[in-house]
Amino acid sequence: MKVSRISKSDNKRDIIARILIVAACIVLVIWALPRNEKQTFRYNVGKPWMYGSFIAKFDFPIYKTDEVLRHERDSILQAFQPYYTLKPEVEERMIEKLEADFPDGFPGLGADYLRIVVNRLHRIYQARVMDTGEFNELSKDRAAMLRIIDGKEVDSRNIGYIYSTRNAYEQLFIDEELGNAGEALRRCNLNEYIEPNIVYDRRRTEVERDELINSIPVADGMVMTGQKIIDRGDIVDEATARILASFEKENSNSTLGKIAIRYTLFGHILQVTLLVLLFTCYLYLYRRDYFDKPRSMLMPYVFIAVFPMLTSFVIAHSILSVYILPFSIAPMFVRIFMDSRTAFFTHVVTVLLAAMAVTYQYEFIIIQIVAGVVAIFSLRELSKRSQVFRTATFVCLASILIYYALQLIQSDDDMKLDADMYFHFIANGALTLLAYPLMYVVEKLFNFTSDVVLFELSNTSRGLLRRLSEVAPGTFQHSVSVANLATEVANKIGANSLLVHTGALYHDIGKMENPVFFTENQQHNNPHENMTYKQSAQIIIGHVAQGVALAEKQGLPRYITDFILTHHGRGKAKYFYIMEKNSRAGEEVDEGAFTYPGPNPFTKEQAVLMMADASEAAARSLTEYTEESITALIDRIIDSQVADGYFKECPITFRDIQTAKKVIIERLMNIYHTRISYPEMKTNETTPHTGETNRRKRRKK
Repeated sequence: MKVSRISKSDNKRDIIARILIVAACIVLVIWALPRNEKQTFRYNVGKPWMYGSFIAKFDFPIYKTDEVLRHERDSILQAFQPYYTLKPEVEERMIEKLEADFPDGFPGLGADYLRIVVNRLHRIYQARVMDTGEFNELSKDRAAMLRIIDGKEVDSRNIGYIYSTRNAYEQLFIDEELGNAGEALRRCNLNEYIEPNIVYDRRRTEVERDELINSIPVADGMVMTGQKIIDRGDIVDEATARILASFEKENSNSTLGKIAIRYTLFGHILQVTLLVLLFTCYLYLYRRDYFDKPRSMLMPYVFIAVFPMLTSFVIAHSILSVYILPFSIAPMFVRIFMDSRTAFFTHVVTVLLAAMAVTYQYEFIIIQIVAGVVAIFSLRELSKRSQVFRTATFVCLASILIYYALQLIQSDDDMKLDADMYFHFIANGALTLLAYPLMYVVEKLFNFTSDVVLFELSNTSRGLLRRLSEVAPGTFQHSVSVANLATEVANKIGANSLLVHTGALYHDIGKMENPVFFTENQQHNNPHENMTYKQSAQIIIGHVAQGVALAEKQGLPRYITDFILTHHGRGKAKYFYIMEKNSRAGEEVDEGAFTYPGPNPFTKEQAVLMMADASEAAARSLTEYTEESITALIDRIIDSQVADGYFKECPITFRDIQTAKKVIIERLMNIYHTRISYPEMKTNETTPHTGETNRRKRRKK
């Protein structure tokens, strides 16, 4: 009975898709893992040394820290004197220009004033003039010095003895001999005759600065071969950390260091590949229903790749604590859309891969595993989205408690506990709430069906279902009965009972468009009496297309629409088809006009709905409800569906069908069992007399 709908080409494409998913996951994680050539050990200042006794294998200098080098460089540069080159031709050119522009002296002033101005300009140029912008920058430090290159000589001069172009111009007007002629001189634009005669020498300045910086010693000590640096359990202090960093720096440039980098890469490849393949084997051996669907299989691999990549990024850039990352989101989504066991396995693999990037792996693994398990347990039964808030709270509390326990094990002093970590866990809990808006995205992206969505859709007090109960109450009652019947069958054969229950509630919503044309909604008049059989069949069949249109308009998920399409499959409106055949004996009948659009069911849940729907509807037509009549009816209906090939395209077995028959028969017998007739209450006067008379009759007999 179980027939695959997947062609050979589809099967080959799925195999390639699975291989690409696994390979991409492995490559992305390996690519993201930190392989810092300068880092051989993982340690933190103030924490115990996790490795064995470390003894220097070769001589190496103890390098200063970047902060120390930066401080020494800043100290030296504060006394550094930039170079400027003197341009003596500027003075000659400017004075010649002044004398040429005013050969007879300044207008309104005597010739002596021209001589005085020339003399003052000479003094100013001898003191040196520089650009105003550069002068303002250097003069922020009143003790700033600069070196002026005059041919082969270099003269150091304080910035306070040098003029800017602006100061030089102002100096002319505060001169005692020129003060009385200030107004006339301003009209002569004397600023045009003042230009910088010292120019910044960038090349020489940078060369001198680089030489000065390079003269700073980068090391201030040596470690000799055989010297013990630190032992297991010792606290890593600032001095030891500097020695370890110096060793890593020297080691990365050595041949042994380069070989170690290759070993690290090979170790990453081996560990990541092993963990991902173990997860793949789990899916193949125990969850083939996910493994056979590449799109469904993709979700856990996305989490397995993304969280180690985020961890590596955070570690590499030191922008956040890794404990802020909401690792619990991965098992939450896998639990919601798959199952608890897969969620746990996914979380363990994700945490083990991410732990390859962190320093204190034991602490990280314990905290994340506990948080993930709490998330899985808290979502054992997810019926509404608000449970995500409860899960986030539990995850936060569990992380805080397990971290507190670990800290107590390592330290007996509460005052030494790291309080900042608790804020990280609170932030982690807040970020875990992202699962709420992401749930809808994940459902659409990976084509999953979540229980919380199904619970929301199956609420009969709102939306389409409420409208169905008001517009077509008979159809609504039929849908509820079919839903209950199909749910029991699904539970017995291992199908998704919540999914089939929800699909059954919506399978006949198309009847809302013309409710009076369906017998369950009719009271007295039957509109089919005035129509041809073909017209009636078209209206009956049309409820499928109308149901699909309503579902799409309301934005119902695709899997609900599939129940509407497949609950009649490619069957016929048999009543009208048979009546048409009987009324046109010997004539050809257009079967297409009496055939539902389909397709036939292609999931086990859709097959269950088809059997339950046909059985419940047919049971209403029985004149008497006995075990024999109900059994014969259900056998005939479901055997006919099997014979017509409705279940050839769905993964349902003959055993499932026999179980479904048994459940449906038992359920219908419970619904339609014969009730006893209750006796009428007789009056007080007649009861004793009648009772006594009956007893006398029995005695006579």
